[in-house]
Amino acid sequence: MPRAPQARKKMYVLDTNVLIHDPNALLNFEEHAVIIPMTVLEELDSLKSGKQTVAADCRQAIRNIDKLLGDANPKDIEKGVPILRGKKADPLGTLAIIMSTERNGNHSLPEHLNDNKIINTLAALQERHTSHDIILVSKDINMRLKARGFGVEAQDYHNDQLLDDIDLLPKGYTEFPDSFWDNIAKVETVQRAGVTEHLLKREGELAKLNINEFVIDERGFIGQVVDVSDDQLVIKDLLHDDLMNEEVWGLVPRDIYQAMALHLLLDPEIHLVNLTGSAGSGKTILALAACIEMTVASKLYKRIIATRSTQGLDEDIGFLPGTEAEKMEPWLGAIVDNLEALHEDDENMSASVDYILSKVPLHFKSMNYIRGRSFQHSLIIIDESQNLTPHQIKTIITRAGNGSKVICLGNLAQIDTPYLSPLSSGLTYMTERFKGFKHGGHIHLQGVPRSVLAEFAEANL
Repeated sequence: MPRAPQARKKMYVLDTNVLIHDPNALLNFEEHAVIIPMTVLEELDSLKSGKQTVAADCRQAIRNIDKLLGDANPKDIEKGVPILRGKKADPLGTLAIIMSTERNGNHSLPEHLNDNKIINTLAALQERHTSHDIILVSKDINMRLKARGFGVEAQDYHNDQLLDDIDLLPKGYTEFPDSFWDNIAKVETVQRAGVTEHLLKREGELAKLNINEFVIDERGFIGQVVDVSDDQLVIKDLLHDDLMNEEVWGLVPRDIYQAMALHLLLDPEIHLVNLTGSAGSGKTILALAACIEMTVASKLYKRIIATRSTQGLDEDIGFLPGTEAEKMEPWLGAIVDNLEALHEDDENMSASVDYILSKVPLHFKSMNYIRGRSFQHSLIIIDESQNLTPHQIKTIITRAGNGSKVICLGNLAQIDTPYLSPLSSGLTYMTERFKGFKHGGHIHLQGVPRSVLAEFAEANL
């Protein structure tokens, strides 16, 4: 019998933006060879200084490369050092660093750009290793297009992309036409201490539900999944009118989606709340009203820490005068805008806002200075979290200490960070990873209650 043809070996050449996006990317190519061009090391070196998030990711990537190479000699580093993945595990894959190499052919891109140097190095590798597939891995679409135009295979980095379609992302609720109970063959209802719970078999549509998700129908039934096992769901019966009339710091929900979001925000057992939705759907104002209520009125938490990811923040914060709080205020204007909206009916709105800012322990923090901190008994609001990479969002959520709650707000349709898409955003990654977390909840808000103008613009522009 003829032998089955062996799969061609692959050599993955990593672009700088991949190592910044995920400093642990080196470990995610299994048995294949990973190559880092010298140009990439130079770019990491030029970006590693400073307190911005990118600098910290560069330093982490450099440390990882150093750890994997160990004390290997220069010849081994050029050839490829086996990647150790544990004390007892066998090495899997290799890591090499290569200098820019000359091509035998005359055609090469002008080397005044680092991207061109990397593509030329790949083309030279292709000529030298004809039995291997040489693949560029880059988050930069234009870099991938240039490489393909030059005859080099190029791919995006998908390792932390958990979904193929953004429509598959959980919304945090399932809507049933007409009555929810029409779909249920058997139910056991238990009442205790003023709480009604329904025990249902986990099958059909119900099999897709995760803990802390909601079920709603057109008849006004609303329930929250409070327990999930392999074959059973427990749904807590919530009263529609109670949810819709819940007043938080003068704010009443405008629709059932905002009501569900407020229910999660006010629940002390939920430590992570993730609100997504289009511009003007009420993410920030709901979070802020709930946070003020829980710090000033119920005193469940000691302080509110507000931060956001925004393009330009890393570079621009140093050039603004004043303290960290004063530097952050222009970026966190949305928080002040929403404070004004909560008090627009007061006799003197600006006096009310000043009073609240003096009474509420509200701290504006730059993301650059959050690394290494630990926040106890705090409410941490992360605005514009769609602009964070999975690695960055992990860095911030792990800052939450005992008795703290993290609230992530974002709109996946408005990503401003280069190399991020709705599928590779840290907000998407976190939503998918935390969907089975007992102390986490997610709601995708609907509609644009901000104004008729905003609603029309969202739909038509």
